[in-house]
Amino acid sequence: MEGQVVALMVQNMERLDETVKEEADGVYNTLAVIENMAEFRPGLCTEAAQQGLMQWLLKRIKAKMPFDANKLYCSEILAILLQNNDKTRELLGEMDGIDVLLQQLSVFKRHNPATPEEQEMMENLFDALCSCLMLPANRDRFLRGEGLQLMNLMLREKKMSRVSALKVLDYGMIGPEGSDNCHKFVDILGLRTIFPLFMKTPKKMKKVGISDKEHEEHVCSIIASMLRNLKGQQRSRLLSKFTENDCEKVDRLMELHFKYLEAVQLADKRIEGEKHDMVRRGEIIDDAMDDEFYLRRLDAGLFVLQLLCYIMVEICNAGVPQLQQRVHQILNLRGGSVKIVRHIMRGDPHTRHSAETDSPLLKPKVCCALQCCSLAAYFPLYFLPPLCPFFSLDRYELFGFAHSSAQSTLIKS
Repeated sequence: MEGQVVALMVQNMERLDETVKEEADGVYNTLAVIENMAEFRPGLCTEAAQQGLMQWLLKRIKAKMPFDANKLYCSEILAILLQNNDKTRELLGEMDGIDVLLQQLSVFKRHNPATPEEQEMMENLFDALCSCLMLPANRDRFLRGEGLQLMNLMLREKKMSRVSALKVLDYGMIGPEGSDNCHKFVDILGLRTIFPLFMKTPKKMKKVGISDKEHEEHVCSIIASMLRNLKGQQRSRLLSKFTENDCEKVDRLMELHFKYLEAVQLADKRIEGEKHDMVRRGEIIDDAMDDEFYLRRLDAGLFVLQLLCYIMVEICNAGVPQLQQRVHQILNLRGGSVKIVRHIMRGDPHTRHSAETDSPLLKPKVCCALQCCSLAAYFPLYFLPPLCPFFSLDRYELFGFAHSSAQSTLIKS
């Protein structure tokens, strides 16, 4: 790296003519060398990007050339450079890379990728965009580049890009830095797009490799972000959605709540059985085992359940008696209680309320691999995000929400 090896490879690629097959193969092989270097030493991504690689990748991706293996490889290298690296994210933003990504993705607004390879490139570009949005400065560039409008159109067009567009909106609106995006999303009539997806999970989602849980997590996270960030008229418009059609969206919220509550309770029951068997065999349940059990609870749907409870708390404390009455009515009808919601919000490892759960709540063990996450600020006490392959772990660093009065009211009740 001290010898500027990446800069030399970039200069070599610039002089190659990709219309000639042999020279196109040379570009491909050069990219393969760079990928292997990045895999062997992830720390060199910043230096490689600064030595001209980032600029060359953006130039090659936006070049008006037929889709080929080299363009696919460029999108993959770009996603690798941006992963877990704020310096490369900032560099891309300064090079107007957000606009380049949006321009390339706009092709898939009304058309599906023609081949599996083109679909892979689309997903790489979406992943790169999500990585960029974890840097607050890029949220503003995304807003000014009309990224919200593009994602909203993709959701409405119901093409393959809809799945990833939903993920991008989640990244762009999360945390206090997503406040401007949340307000703009309401202004461009995004509520008309997101709530139909909340009311019913599209059947086509499974065909494109996303589960119902992943879809519902994204949608619930977007709604939770809006409840946290919206002020004034936009917040009133959001809350009015929950009162429409005899509070049908509250009914859906409670339906999802009990769906995920049941799933987490089943996981808890299995985990408690395994713990009992381990104790009976004289085995020690150490921190690593506790972490594994906790990740299994998250995989069962604990994070989605906590998002649903957060939405429930916010609408109940919004000053709309109709919403609060409907939530309590359904809780009583289904045998639920505010205490169960409180335990979930606090991260209590036991979601079933009993005499035992009246004891002081225990903080779940913090998984060493996820200590960087700051979800504790999003909800009252401590819990962690799911370890799901659909997401980058860095995504959860964005949940830097402050303690809201709605959460405090529920805890005191």
